[in-house]
Amino acid sequence: MRLIVFTDLDGTLLDHQTYDARPARPMLDRLAGLGVPVILASSKTAAEIAVWQPALGLTRWPAIVENGAALAEGTFDDGAYRRIRTALAEIGAPFRGFGDMDTADVAALTGLTPEDAARARIRAHSEPGLWQGTEAALPAFLDALRSRGITARRGGRFLTLSFGGTKAGRMAELATRLKADSTIALGDAPNDAEMLAAADWAVIVRNDHGPGVAALPDEARVIRTVASGPAGWREGMAAVLDRLGIGETDG
Repeated sequence: MRLIVFTDLDGTLLDHQTYDARPARPMLDRLAGLGVPVILASSKTAAEIAVWQPALGLTRWPAIVENGAALAEGTFDDGAYRRIRTALAEIGAPFRGFGDMDTADVAALTGLTPEDAARARIRAHSEPGLWQGTEAALPAFLDALRSRGITARRGGRFLTLSFGGTKAGRMAELATRLKADSTIALGDAPNDAEMLAAADWAVIVRNDHGPGVAALPDEARVIRTVASGPAGWREGMAAVLDRLGIGETDG
């Protein structure tokens, strides 16, 4: 069986506050021993992913970046990002994106180091930010974005704007390219829901810092973890492998 794992980073494989992945390391090592690709699917930029892939030992595989807006394929073109920023200026709504912040602002909001926050501001396809208007005014803002071809997705911290592309769509693309027989997706936030719903097996990692993930169409193939962050990631992956009959000594 050709099994492929697709995983969110923040709040899932990485701790929400510390960005520590150490509790997941034994499972990452186990998957590596089984020859199972682990593909990062994140709202992070290609510049950020380029740091995390080697840190996690995942450089052999492509990555889904900017919330599914693109794959990290070694090229950089920020035309889509500049068009989003132009549209925001035209709309003039109280949305504060990364383009309105400096590195210190992004670091303070995310808990990233200044170096990592600077990488998070190197954007090509999407704009995360904070809606600072009233809830009553939000639908009009979203309508104005849609009229310009821009979609908005809610993540663990931010509302992220892009011209389309989803984690689920990129997962399907890579599953076909890598000839997957079965897919596992792991996530913790609403922006992971489509990817989780599209996978053969879904692990919803406990999230005590956000709204979490609502019920999926087929909860029989869904595992919701007791632990959060990377400990929950390891817990959920172990449960899926057990259901698939893959023991500790396999591989």
